[in-house]
Amino acid sequence: MTTPMRIFYTCTFLSALGMGLTLSFYVVYLHNVRHFSTQFATLLLAASAVASLATSPLWGTLVDRFGPVRIALLGYAADGAGLIAWAFVTTRLSAAIVAIVLAVVGGAGWGPNTTLLARLAGEEHRQRAFGFNFMLLNLGIGFGGLVSASIVNIRVPGTFSTLYVLNAIGMFFTAALYATLRAHGGPVRVDHSLDPARSAEGWGTVLADRRLVQYVLAALVLMIGGYGSQEAGYSLFVVNNLHLGVHVIGVIFFFNTSTIVLAQLWTLNRIDGHSRTRVLALVGVLWFIFWVALDAALAMPPVIALVTLCTSMVVFAFAETMLQPVGSSLVNEIAPEHLRGRYNAAAGATWGVSGTVAPLITALYFGHGLGNWWPLSTGLTALLGSALMLNLRRSLTTAEDGRIA
Repeated sequence: MTTPMRIFYTCTFLSALGMGLTLSFYVVYLHNVRHFSTQFATLLLAASAVASLATSPLWGTLVDRFGPVRIALLGYAADGAGLIAWAFVTTRLSAAIVAIVLAVVGGAGWGPNTTLLARLAGEEHRQRAFGFNFMLLNLGIGFGGLVSASIVNIRVPGTFSTLYVLNAIGMFFTAALYATLRAHGGPVRVDHSLDPARSAEGWGTVLADRRLVQYVLAALVLMIGGYGSQEAGYSLFVVNNLHLGVHVIGVIFFFNTSTIVLAQLWTLNRIDGHSRTRVLALVGVLWFIFWVALDAALAMPPVIALVTLCTSMVVFAFAETMLQPVGSSLVNEIAPEHLRGRYNAAAGATWGVSGTVAPLITALYFGHGLGNWWPLSTGLTALLGSALMLNLRRSLTTAEDGRIA
């Protein structure tokens, strides 16, 4: 735990604290507060994911060329400004413009941070470093969710604006602290004199790596059956299908984040030395259980339904404690140092693609009155992601798969 890593982890917590204020309100904010249609809200979420996906390769290239710190600083500053604008959108046009801008600059966060942490931690501590970072991320989100639950009121639009402004302030504070890591986040200088062909390596080399392509495909399906669908429709399902109050969303997500904080280190000890692909396959199984429980809540009284949702969110959280450290360490295990930014950008693109596909699928279900069937189909998608992860295992060496005899 060096000083740069302490600073990095503090930045993680600060940005997560702001993020937790607004994380679960995207569709609810647009539909129930700004009175846009559900279709517009979900389609805008999908369009934002497309924008993020389209610019992801650019951010990966910029990280390798200019270093992760400069790019992350640009992302934090632009994100803060965009959140202030998002707090006061009133028309479809303004909402669309701000959402696309936020999606584009959002791509300047995940890749640079993952690249910098992989560099600071070193190969031998990488999986634990990613796991501890994810724990702090969720600790911040959990505290932010509790604050938002005490502030937000669906009948008072100004409370939502307050949350987004506070999120922006958190981003500005994070940028100021992150700037102190400039000495550790420069570009990697590679001597190509002995092998001039390496100077031409770029996205063509990255996409030719069969291991990475298989991982991205498997992770994409898994994300559609997990994060992508949860962000696109979970809050909407809870409010409109289960008819629970909007304030319970913050409580439910607190069970998610608190579970991650309490279980992350325990999980890291249990999965260390085991097959990474098998651990990722288990993630899909746990997410399937989560979605089945959500669907079953339709037949329960409100109080029992809320207890079921909180319990199933704990299951979802256990899967997260495995996905984040294992997936990130696998990608950085197969990535060469001078292409690490591109490899992480390619892996991070799964968030953008799943964020595009999942809202479209969600919109189809809810738009055609089939919302009650949506959780079960999402769970089956998560199981398909598990199968693809098991298939990836054959393409990895023992070391890449994290297995220790």
